[in-house]
This record gives sequence, structure tokens and C-alpha cells, in this order.
Amino acid sequence: MATKLPESEFDARLAEVRGRLADTDADAATFFNATSIEYLSGFHHIQTERPVVLAVTQDGLEVTVPRLEVERVEPNPRIDAVHHYFDYPQGNPIETAAEMLEGMGAESVVSDADGAPGVMGYEGPALSEFVEVESQSWVDRMRWEKTDAEVDLVRESAKWANLAHRYLADYTEVGAHPVTVSQNATTDASRAMLDTLGDRYAVRTRGSGPVHAGYISGSETALPHGHTPNERLSEGDVLITGASANIDGYHSELERTMFVGEPSDEQVHYFELMVEAQDIAIGALGPGQSIAGVDEAVHDYFLEQGIEDTAQHHVGHNIGLGGHEPPYIDRGWDDYDHVDEGDETMAPGQIYTIEPGIYTDEYGYRHSDTIAVTENGTEWLTYFPRDLESNIIR
Repeated sequence: MATKLPESEFDARLAEVRGRLADTDADAATFFNATSIEYLSGFHHIQTERPVVLAVTQDGLEVTVPRLEVERVEPNPRIDAVHHYFDYPQGNPIETAAEMLEGMGAESVVSDADGAPGVMGYEGPALSEFVEVESQSWVDRMRWEKTDAEVDLVRESAKWANLAHRYLADYTEVGAHPVTVSQNATTDASRAMLDTLGDRYAVRTRGSGPVHAGYISGSETALPHGHTPNERLSEGDVLITGASANIDGYHSELERTMFVGEPSDEQVHYFELMVEAQDIAIGALGPGQSIAGVDEAVHDYFLEQGIEDTAQHHVGHNIGLGGHEPPYIDRGWDDYDHVDEGDETMAPGQIYTIEPGIYTDEYGYRHSDTIAVTENGTEWLTYFPRDLESNIIR
């Protein structure tokens, strides 16, 4: 049971970044993106108006943080030095980062951004006002393929998502409110996970549970990103569910289309079309397979069935530290600005959500499963039943 990345993962990531840095004329690589900083150093934080800047040289790893993060980052064994400013706007985060770089002997950098992102009202100077800056997106690309250790974490996430989804189904009944059902399933699955894993669980939440389960219902299901309605469940309702768990920052995605009571013939019809579309997509996955081609195969099926107008999004996306990551299973993927040769095809270690949806004027129909691409084919990581009978609430 994998619950935390081994130290060797960070060693390998930093070694790759340093190898890429050696191929440039820059003295350091800098990172402003919170997920990239976590990926390389293991220091995870919430990206706010207070910038955090990580700097990597061939022999050092240093970070600039706001004062409130100092105690959180200092115990990190991979970080050699912590620099801080008091707060924003009274502090000078980019100036502090520039001083850090000067101390590291870095006059030029390759960076994932020319300054901190403008979130939560942050407005600050560009890093290039202080050092020479060239752009890079190394970590974004490195995250596409997961190592065996990362796949293990997503596999563990899928296990707890499955439990949460089972609670969700068990607690659903006519007259229940979707919000309270979701809260109860989330709470009970989180409690079971924490009780089972104990101190092996790597805490990544602030007050919320490590597992989440919920659904949208009724007419909101006709909207791919619908909201939970403020109405109790009725006989004949369609549900689109979702469950996941946070395992050392990694996530899976499990979604099902469920019915409260016996579905109508029309509902069964669209459910079966949706499941067939997902089967087609999953059957097209594998190493060396065209990423755009998977979406094309589903699109062709929808055209054949005369329901192409019910599709509102592509087939799926990569998943890991982020809920949505490239590559995207989209017919336009071949036109994407790829980084490396061969990026148009699937590779072992990529983990995809497969979620073709059908949306009528009344309801939506979508399953989502998390599937890893392996050397020889694929591995299903999520495993809640997909058939009609298993998804009827009686």
C-alpha cells in the first residue's frame, strides 16, 4: 500500500532538471508554479498573493517564501537555504528572490514564468528586471509520464475513491438531499481511510477530508459542470457522481451515471450509448496510440449514432498532481504546441481519465475511469461497476 513518494523520486526529478539546465547557458532554473515547486522539492503550499520562488543550480536548491511559510519549509531536507520576506505588499518578494539568486551566483536563469502569477490581487515586477530570463516548461512536460511510484499513489487513490463511491450509493435514497449524502459519504470514507492508514497518510488538506464523494442530480446533469441543486432526490432522477482521494498530492477520478429508481427506456438508451462510447475510447488506448485518435474514434461513433450534438467536451485528460493535466484526449491534440518528438502518441506512465459524455436537454450521462498506459497496454485503476444494474438505486 503506497501512501507517500520515496525520496528517490525527488532525487531523480532534480537530476533531470539539472541535466536540462546543463544544456543551457543559464546559471539556475527558477520555478514560480506551486505544483512545480512541490514536484521538485516536496514543499507544498497554497498559491496566493504571496509568491514562492524555487531556484535550482547544479549544486544547490534554495527557496524564497513569505514569513508565514518559514517554519513549514525549513524542515525540508532537500532545500539548502530558506529566504523570506515579511508579507505582500509590504514585502519585496521578487527582490528577495533576486538576492537569493545573486547569492547563488546566478546572473541568468531559465524560468517557468517571468515573475509570480497574478493571483489573489498580486501585482509585482518581472524577474527579468533583476536577472536575465529565458523561459522553460520542463516540469510541466516531466509530469506527463508517471513513474511506478506515482502510479502506485494513483492506484491507492482509486481504492479509497471506490469506498467513498460505495458509501455514496448506499446513502442515496428518495427524499435525501444531495449535499448531505455527499457530506456523509465523504466523512465516512475519510474516517475509514485515516483510521486504516494512520501515520502513513501524508496530510495534504486543511480541515477538509482526504477523500471526497458527491454528485449532481436532476436537470443539472445536463450541464457537464453542473452544480448540486437545492432539491431532494425524486424517483426517476439521474445522478452523475464523482469520487477521489488525495494520496500524497496525487488523485484519481471515478464518475458514474446512476438512476434513482427504475430508469426509463430513454434513459437506458442513452446510458448504453455512453458506456459503448467509453468502451471504444478505452479500447483505443495503449502505448504508441494516437492521442487525438481516441477522441476521433468516439466522435465517429457519435456521428454513426446520430448524437454528435449531445457531446460537449473531449474524451479525457491526464491526471496526477493536478486534476487536469496534459496530454488531453482531444481531436485537436495533433495541432498542440508539442515539446518533444512523439508527443502526439501515448506513452507508458501516462494516466488518463476516460469520460465521454452525452448531454440531452433533460439529463447527462457520463462515466469516468482512471486508466494507466503501461508498456504492454493499459491498467484500470478505478473499478466501481459500470453496468446498468449496478448503477440503479432501489
